Amino acid sequence: MNTTTKKLLRQTNLIVGGIITLFVIFVAIFASFLAPYHPIDDADLMVSEEPPSATFWFGTDNQGRDILSRVIHGARISLSVGLICQLFNTMIGVILGLSAGFFGKWWDDFVMGLTNIMLSIPSLIFALAVMALLGPGLFNVFLALGLTNWSYTCRITRSQALSARTLDYVKAARALGYGKTRIMFTQVLPNIVGPILVIATLGVAWAILLEASLSFLGLGVQPPTPSWGGMLSAAREQLFTAPWISIFPGIAIFVTVLGLNLFGDGLRDILDPHTVTQVRG
Repeated sequence: MNTTTKKLLRQTNLIVGGIITLFVIFVAIFASFLAPYHPIDDADLMVSEEPPSATFWFGTDNQGRDILSRVIHGARISLSVGLICQLFNTMIGVILGLSAGFFGKWWDDFVMGLTNIMLSIPSLIFALAVMALLGPGLFNVFLALGLTNWSYTCRITRSQALSARTLDYVKAARALGYGKTRIMFTQVLPNIVGPILVIATLGVAWAILLEASLSFLGLGVQPPTPSWGGMLSAAREQLFTAPWISIFPGIAIFVTVLGLNLFGDGLRDILDPHTVTQVRG
């Protein structure tokens, strides 16, 4: 067993978080095969608000739909939102941070000023403002959340680019006649991808949680599409009479976000044990 393998095995957070994340991804991919009922069409008011049983493991909601099937299909929505929105955020943050750190001068001042403005606005408030303008819906959720959380990635990328641009391999690339854009994306970016990957992993968990918040407020994914946040919102009136309607979607959100955060913490310990904490602090 080599040193790298031993180091990975010592990272309990990485292993536990990775297992949880892979399980949620598996459930999302094979939701159609795993769900015992259709999450929308198989509704029967004769069995509405049935408690958990051998027939309905997680019980049924107020329209007689199987909660287990809706939770399973809800994983697709949550993971899609988390991955796509964080992809947008990472692209924006990397491009702005890399160019600001590499070019400097007035562009650096402009990007850092814009980043500080974004950091001063709570993410949920900004997302709510965007959704208020665009209206509810899954596509608008992608737009709102995809423009909300790029500031941390931008700061980290900029700080890494500031350090990398003075290193020998960058000077060698300049001596070979490489252009600035080519140096940024072929020389600097591959060498600073570790901290960016950590923030991206944590950002997926953030996007899932924020999508659930928007859906809970009625601005996210609209019924009858199964969404964990939407299921929680619909279960508010049955919180005391049929608590299982809200318990299981809540557990799904908690486990998924916990797994992604543990996985991100494990990656941070392996790839970059100091930089991410310092920059975010």
